Amino acid sequence: MNELSFRGRDRLRPSWSRLALWGGLVGVQELLVASRLGVAGFFWVLGVTVALIVAGFYVSSRSWTTVGAAGITICWGIGPAKTHPWQEIRWIDVRETGTQAGTAFAPRIFLHDGRRRILPGLAHNTVCPYPGFAADFQRIVTWWELSTEPATRSRPSAQLRDRLSPGVVGLILGVVIVIAVFVIVAATTG
Repeated sequence: MNELSFRGRDRLRPSWSRLALWGGLVGVQELLVASRLGVAGFFWVLGVTVALIVAGFYVSSRSWTTVGAAGITICWGIGPAKTHPWQEIRWIDVRETGTQAGTAFAPRIFLHDGRRRILPGLAHNTVCPYPGFAADFQRIVTWWELSTEPATRSRPSAQLRDRLSPGVVGLILGVVIVIAVFVIVAATTG
């Protein structure tokens, strides 16, 4: 089989309507900051926001995954690439995360020692849709099935992080923060 290569810069084709929506939200944030913190605060927040956005796009565009005879090689755009040999990979599936913006899909591998690794350059979401996601994921699974023995494949048991969606984590975190603030206020005023 031919080696497969998935580069972030090839897949980073953002949906312009979603980017316009995010740009509008950042604009509203900047207007609120300018009204509260003045011009200096506005430029600080604008600079940090732009730096984070540029850094995110830079790292995403440099990330890649290669699937070949040696295994799956992953590079996140920072630091050296890491090759995971086929005999270390116990399972491959798709992490599905539902958000208010839609559902995001990312393939991941489960290693023999229990670690999980998302494969960069292959994600599909509403901001950066990837029409060939299902076909390319199946090509990776086919490589894995041809390169490993069926006895070495085992589906990992579900862990707590598999059961919790980002919305549920946010809700729990919100409740914890409200309770902590209430306890602190009660302790300092009492």
